Amino acid sequence: MTPVELSRTVLRAVRCAVDEGELSVAVPARAVVTPPGPGGCGDYATNIALQLARPAGRPPRQVAEILRPHLSRTDGVAGVEITGPGFLNIHLEAATATVALVREILDGRANEHANGPAIDSGQDGHGSQGSHDRHSSHDRHSSHESHRTPYGHTPTLTGQVIPLRIPYDIRAEVVADSLVRIVATQGGRAEVDHVRAGEAVTLRPVPAPEDPAPLGADAARWALLHPAAHDRPRITADHLAQRESNPLFRVRYAHARARALTRCAARLGFHGEPGDVPGAEVLVRELAGYPHALSAAAAQHAPDRLARHLVATADAFLAFQPTVLPLGDEKPSAAHRARLALAEAAGTVLAGGLSLLGISAPDYL
Repeated sequence: MTPVELSRTVLRAVRCAVDEGELSVAVPARAVVTPPGPGGCGDYATNIALQLARPAGRPPRQVAEILRPHLSRTDGVAGVEITGPGFLNIHLEAATATVALVREILDGRANEHANGPAIDSGQDGHGSQGSHDRHSSHDRHSSHESHRTPYGHTPTLTGQVIPLRIPYDIRAEVVADSLVRIVATQGGRAEVDHVRAGEAVTLRPVPAPEDPAPLGADAARWALLHPAAHDRPRITADHLAQRESNPLFRVRYAHARARALTRCAARLGFHGEPGDVPGAEVLVRELAGYPHALSAAAAQHAPDRLARHLVATADAFLAFQPTVLPLGDEKPSAAHRARLALAEAAGTVLAGGLSLLGISAPDYL
């Protein structure tokens, strides 16, 4: 059950409550279903009870209590809890949740580049510096409503223009360049203005202590984006090292391994098919948290939130990936197909996240 399907399930629950005379409201056109926020639980949460409370003339928690049994009776739903003022937190059956997550990720990957904005590396290899004094996600991000939305993209900021007033500084340039893309994934438009000394700024990360250009485009961007804005970035050759201690290497290596698993499986004559994957709870949790990481990065103007989430996802994938392919004389089974689909989903998330940061995700490393 994908979030889109779950949204329809929530609306059916409202319609059942109205038909049975438990609620007297107009059934809304859509129900927002997202991963639970702080204090929430389960796989997904919806604020539909808060949305209907005023027209129903009832407290939100009472509306939630009315809707809970209708949702709980749905196939694939393991349970429903009410938290806070009336949020409905939905627990999916384990297999159902994993299958839905993997399908949602893989269904959206064909449009990851079509719907995603292009990466403008600029002549200096670090972003938009030296190109234009003003740019926006509207110029880079086109909507393809006839296609499935890439995983993690939401309409949360639709219609909103986010002004980013930055100084002429390479780190501010790179952070703003990434935010243009990240904000676009949430339906918003970030507009970047460069200001001169003495003028008010809205985005001023701690400058780099030295020119990151010698690191090359990818490592330079990572060095500037991975630390929080209030932390001074380290401009060292450690970002180039192909070893486990380098977070950028782990993220890109994990993506390359995911692609390699697909190639190896093809040679063995099988392909990925979403299914239950026992023992992959950590990876599933990180993949499910990707939309929240994107949303937080956009809302807080903090691409480091996305970068750190990619590191956590890569680490979870690298611990999981030895289980994907058959060993020895073992024949490919449904379990292998399900693990491969999960690995492909992880590779898709890593590639999409790196693209938003303006960093390449090679298939071979």
